[in-house]
Amino acid sequence: MEKLTNKEEEIMHILWRLEKAFVKDVLAEIENDKPHYNTLSTIIRNLEDKGYVAYNAYGKTHQYYPIVSKEDYRKGFMNTAINNYFNNSYKNMVSFFAKEEKISVDELKEIIKLIEKDN
Repeated sequence: MEKLTNKEEEIMHILWRLEKAFVKDVLAEIENDKPHYNTLSTIIRNLEDKGYVAYNAYGKTHQYYPIVSKEDYRKGFMNTAINNYFNNSYKNMVSFFAKEEKISVDELKEIIKLIEKDN
């Protein structure tokens, strides 16, 4: 999976939420730093080139939809992040969040219970 820019990722979140959308629909969902219509159209076409979206044509208008699921993207994103920032160690990742106080002891116990339940 090819890496997305921040703006492309923002657009993908909108498309995942809407499921199908014309460029004007996506534009209406952007809250901050709205790009020009033509710029947004180019970004969406780039997403198509990267294999993230496809479209249905209605005359000269295209309705875009994601062909990469949010779950598949999340898996790839997390695998890359864990590999690049935590030496491919989930233990290092969890200890990082614990040290940063982003995860509580109770949450860690809950995670352990989930793991034990699945095994």
